[in-house]
Amino acid sequence: MFVLNPDPYSLPCYRIGPFKTKDLSINHHLPQSNKIDDYFNQRFSGRAYAYTENGRRAIYLALQSLNLKKNDVVTILTTSNNFYISGCVTAEIEKFCQWSREMLPQTKAIFINHEFGFPYPYPDKLRDLGLPIIEDCANAFFSEGIGVPPGTVGDFVIYSFPKTFPLQVGGLLVADKLSDKNKNSEIDQQLLRHIKNVLSAYIDSKEDIIKKRLRNYNYLEKEFLKLGFEPRFQVDKGTMPGVFMFKTEGHQIDLAGLKNHFYAHGVQCSVFYGEEAFFIPVHQALVQDDLDYFVAVMDNFLNK
Repeated sequence: MFVLNPDPYSLPCYRIGPFKTKDLSINHHLPQSNKIDDYFNQRFSGRAYAYTENGRRAIYLALQSLNLKKNDVVTILTTSNNFYISGCVTAEIEKFCQWSREMLPQTKAIFINHEFGFPYPYPDKLRDLGLPIIEDCANAFFSEGIGVPPGTVGDFVIYSFPKTFPLQVGGLLVADKLSDKNKNSEIDQQLLRHIKNVLSAYIDSKEDIIKKRLRNYNYLEKEFLKLGFEPRFQVDKGTMPGVFMFKTEGHQIDLAGLKNHFYAHGVQCSVFYGEEAFFIPVHQALVQDDLDYFVAVMDNFLNK
């Protein structure tokens, strides 16, 4: 059985990302390795890249390179076209200029967000606009999509390692050319060593990571359908899902209450604001018992 409505001082801890407390010790004892540099040199052949402390810092450095003025606009495009966008993104843009979800005469750059690992469907003429493009691939490290793969159109590409790997920190900025101030000198060298060691230890697990996430997604889809909830996103070939999101319209769900309920059971989650939808973890470190626990927490909420 699962303990539901547990004592708040004895909660499990399920994060959206795959890092678990036990990874503190595992990562601490990993051997020194630069294998990840070989991987990036091959993957981003002909392009420059720089490690950052997190994805937010990579966004900042990309925006800094564009010499934006206060009244300029960065237009944000997302997979779902919903108005929801992480405050982590908008807060960085607001340090330089304005942002909008529409193309405006003041638009000086385009920010593409491959939401939760689900690839944005590139319009054929996006590049014809002649505007610099920043691609947010924070959740799409291994997503390939159908047609144009994420991360291959942008003048700047952003990655956030904790979204994919059992790691607490780390991001990457990729571009055709990076200025000296965007190079790795700004990141603490001990921290950089830690990031490289962890990435090097897991980079060969690509197929296993994708396989387990798809397995978990398909299982949650099947179980939540039994409860009457359909998935928000369709998992196409080449997609590595970052979350499991389900639609709640027609169920009169108190989404804020649902969020509190999942957190009260130790599960990181959120509302997909702007829609009646909700998301929970789906990462590769989860096993079927974990997924069954999520389903039990949801069923418990529905029958309160």
